[in-house]
Amino acid sequence: MKNVKFFFAAFMLLAASCSSDESLDSSVNPSDGQALAPVTVSVSGFAVSQEEFSSGTTRSGETRGTTRAATAPASYSDVKALTLAFYTSDGARQVYCFTQLKNDNTTYTTLGSFSLTLPVGSYKMIVLGYNSDYPVMFNSMTDVVFGEDKSRETFCYTQDVTIDDETPVDLTATLNRIVTRLNVQSSDNRTEAATKVRISLSKGGRGFNPITGFATSDAGFVNVATTSTAAGATTLSSINFFITEEGETMDVTIETLDDEGNVLFSKVVTDVPFRRNRTTKLTGAMYHFGDAAGAFTLETEWDSEFNKDF
Repeated sequence: MKNVKFFFAAFMLLAASCSSDESLDSSVNPSDGQALAPVTVSVSGFAVSQEEFSSGTTRSGETRGTTRAATAPASYSDVKALTLAFYTSDGARQVYCFTQLKNDNTTYTTLGSFSLTLPVGSYKMIVLGYNSDYPVMFNSMTDVVFGEDKSRETFCYTQDVTIDDETPVDLTATLNRIVTRLNVQSSDNRTEAATKVRISLSKGGRGFNPITGFATSDAGFVNVATTSTAAGATTLSSINFFITEEGETMDVTIETLDDEGNVLFSKVVTDVPFRRNRTTKLTGAMYHFGDAAGAFTLETEWDSEFNKDF
């Protein structure tokens, strides 16, 4: 038995969508007696380095700013789906794709454990973990997108797998977080009129190449969110997205809007740096501003997060 172990390190119809209904190319189960090998892929845990991504407290109540040992998929609240896909080694054809949804126990017997059969051949295995209740979509082996209007926290691992004969193959799955995150924090309290925050990025994208872990587009995008924070309190807007290279810098435009979409405040922050598995934080007055409006102060601590006041 081949035994390869790797642990999660410190994550509309397109050409091939990956749903929670098991998808196996018919050529993988040939009728001519070709040898098939049983393959087991076990996602045994996430080694999540919270120190590298953000500070504060997670939604599950864990303290950020510490490095933890591998965490089981069921225990990490910010990963709601696990997708396993196999492509032919040249990337020409997807032969298997299946998604387990944490909130739907009909999609798995044991969360993080996949069983399938593959014929003799060479394959590229892709394992994804991400914070979404819906499966990702595969345009191709090198182009994956979310079917929603925004990207999510994402972990990824890829590996070449060769099936030589009918000997069972036991693969125990470690994914790396491949997103970067932008936090925009107001230093003043939200006014009643300001109900939305629009953030425009001049670079980056929402889709990614799982083989490289980088974005498939560098055209930038716009994110508009209706704030759920009550008037009279500070607000925090957070965006996860993908970059095309480590250390990529871009311009960020921050705007507050009213219900009709009128711009109440606008500020462009230039040359903001981003890295994968890091949080960049911009802080400043967004709702009450005068002579000092739009003044930004930068601090950088790549072991934790990048901070800039505005």
